Amino acid sequence: MIYDLCFAWNWEYDSDFAQLFENACRNKGLSLLQIIPDNLESMVQALTSDQLRFQAFLDRASDSDERFLPFVQWAKENAIHRFNRFRIARRASNKVISHYQLIQASLHTPYTIILPAFHDYPDLSPFDLVSLGTSFTIKPAHGGGGLGVITAATSWEQVLMARQEYPDDQYLLQAQVTSAILDGREAWFRVIYCEGIAYPCWWNTHTHIYTPLTTDEMDRYHLHPITNIMTSIENICELDLFSTEIALTLDGLFMVVDYVNDPIDLRLQSKATDGVPDQIVSHIAESLVERVSAMVIPTKNFSQAIVMP
Repeated sequence: MIYDLCFAWNWEYDSDFAQLFENACRNKGLSLLQIIPDNLESMVQALTSDQLRFQAFLDRASDSDERFLPFVQWAKENAIHRFNRFRIARRASNKVISHYQLIQASLHTPYTIILPAFHDYPDLSPFDLVSLGTSFTIKPAHGGGGLGVITAATSWEQVLMARQEYPDDQYLLQAQVTSAILDGREAWFRVIYCEGIAYPCWWNTHTHIYTPLTTDEMDRYHLHPITNIMTSIENICELDLFSTEIALTLDGLFMVVDYVNDPIDLRLQSKATDGVPDQIVSHIAESLVERVSAMVIPTKNFSQAIVMP
């Protein structure tokens, strides 16, 4: 059986996005196959026996479950369209690589000291941390969702302990960024980028609540450089869908604070307070499907809906 689009996912909170994705496919007359842990084994068998094919692929599972990798490999070998291609996504997930790429592109980033992996240099001599300020952030080069990140660190001893949590990974020590205040709000923005469109939102660093940034606010506070920055980051990371955090500092610099996040959290704000505004998630689903619609010849299969129990 041939499907227009295959969507692999394994996070239970992706179920709402999966429903929006399915609706968008149906509206475009495209067939959708959803691969989830419950049907994974049978779908792998169908794939390897050449009973299953698809024309485009969105993967939100293989980064955390290698059992989904046969679909990644098949998609690559058959040169089908892959959103956030696996190799590109893995490169973009390395914060050290991204840091150097952003600097090379003349984008502002926090002052950073990069340390080698503990396994490579277990007995690292102390670094002078004065340039980082009175407190700083420690983060591994890989990982998301705050895993392994220590905020408000103050000592070299904390650095030594942190390096051993992910001993095969490099670490970044970053000066903390203080944003300007615009009419009582932090000038800190979480921006989602999908298929050439930036969706900037005010980002509350304490509650992690998104509030869409309006066109009027972009004009009033002169925030249009955010869009240009996102275009530059997209040119660097080459991803179709990702998010970034950007802060407007006290001295008027747009600072890229959190470089490239993939996969991004697509929980609906109507279901989770710190989720993404529903309209943005809906636009993302429609944009991805629109891209597929422009590339493939629709099959006659019906969209296959599979819901995570």
